[in-house]
Amino acid sequence: MTDMSSSIRMRTSTRIYLYVSLSLIAAIVLIPLLTTALGGFKTLGDLRTNPFGLPTEWQWTNYTDILFGERYWLQIGNSLVIAALTVLLTLIVSSMAAFAFAHVRFFGSSFLLNYFLLGLMFPAATAILPLFIRIRDLGLLNTYWGVVLPQVAFGLGMSILLFRNYFRNLPEELFQAAFVDGCGYLRFFWHISLPLSRPIVATVSIISFVGSWNSYILPLIMLNSESKYPWPLGIMVYRGEYGTEWQLVLAFITLTILPTIIVFFVAQRHIIAGLTAGAVKS
Repeated sequence: MTDMSSSIRMRTSTRIYLYVSLSLIAAIVLIPLLTTALGGFKTLGDLRTNPFGLPTEWQWTNYTDILFGERYWLQIGNSLVIAALTVLLTLIVSSMAAFAFAHVRFFGSSFLLNYFLLGLMFPAATAILPLFIRIRDLGLLNTYWGVVLPQVAFGLGMSILLFRNYFRNLPEELFQAAFVDGCGYLRFFWHISLPLSRPIVATVSIISFVGSWNSYILPLIMLNSESKYPWPLGIMVYRGEYGTEWQLVLAFITLTILPTIIVFFVAQRHIIAGLTAGAVKS
């Protein structure tokens, strides 16, 4: 009886510790977001004297002026086009490559896989000069593709790793039965593997989308026309014009990060399932 009561107390204390830890982590993440969103509803004077509290007077025009302006939607549209192309190409290339690494045995497969995974060690900023020269030689400067293609290339390492681990956890009996029935690699990939891989597809999509959506250095180097600027560059221009009116800058930032928050909450269940898919079997 004593052992049972001590076990119950230990479980209770562990649960309390877990809840407190998660609450602190949630507060660390949410407080800056809430402060930014509320700051967009304040006047400049209210923001300086009361940076963390509720607005004294809610300035809804700070948000409505941005929402009804042409610049915001142009930059959001540019970001969506770049992110959509990045996600689409990343899914196509990384899923097909990962399927080959997971199910096809060929000479040099391990070396080639490790070569792709080396990309996880090098951020895009380290290769920005040769990358700029290559994009210039291809005639892709100041185009969406000049941003999309490098983003896809630098995202392949993580995407292939996630897809490969997921494909290797699919039942081997399913793979063997499909080949007995005359199903080739391509048919198995398109009609069996991908339909069963919605969690990892969602995971890779969100990672690619958020990475592209928040990208700053590549668009800054590759784009020189304001009409093609995504929102990170748009904030740079917006802050240059309204640098002393921080409440407007905070409102603009809130509206531009809102799409990624919505996408994450919609797909969070698939993201967790996809990230934990290869945790047991590799």
